[in-house]
Amino acid sequence: MAVPRPEPGLVISYDYLWRHQREAGLEEGVKTRPCAIVVAVHKTDGAIETVVAPITHRCPSRPQKGIELPAAVKQHLGLDDRRSWVVVTDLNVFLWPGYDLRPVPGRKDGRFHYGYLPPRLFKIVREAIRESLTAATPRD
Repeated sequence: MAVPRPEPGLVISYDYLWRHQREAGLEEGVKTRPCAIVVAVHKTDGAIETVVAPITHRCPSRPQKGIELPAAVKQHLGLDDRRSWVVVTDLNVFLWPGYDLRPVPGRKDGRFHYGYLPPRLFKIVREAIRESLTAATPRD
């Protein structure tokens, strides 16, 4: 199956590299997980810079923050029925499609995406990311 167009709100299958893994010297993620595309910026050279937020079963704890996915959204995306959160304080940036994009596990059609977050939920995620970035930015 063809690689999808990177659009905000699309949930992809991606080998996510957590901040603590990067700080420990790792250069690649150790687990394929669903990640929500937060933004995709088309550069003048044709490259698409893509920002993703990970989706995890682990309830975020300080300093991490997350938005819980409602069960209906998880079902719509074809995810399991365990509780999950979009972590809004740990993001990856890469050039699309990148070498960490993976086919969705367990699917035979080779799709790289699960589907889209509902617009209202995506707006909440995007705003939470904006707030966390604003809080992390030093002020004079």
